[in-house]
Amino acid sequence: MTFDFPAPLLALESRAWEEIQAGRLTVATAHAVHAGVAEYAEASGVARYDVEMGLKQAVRHGES
Repeated sequence: MTFDFPAPLLALESRAWEEIQAGRLTVATAHAVHAGVAEYAEASGVARYDVEMGLKQAVRHGES
């Protein structure tokens, strides 16, 4: 499945990934990503899980 994620959502996931790698993921960042994923999933009619996995793939492996 291919997604066209908006830049702000990609930036949020990038920030979360950086925080995870540094061992300092904050609740605020995690909540922001979750809310962004849920909003995108609802707007696009795609399962939240699929959106979340696609977003992680795009940020962590450079694929969308």
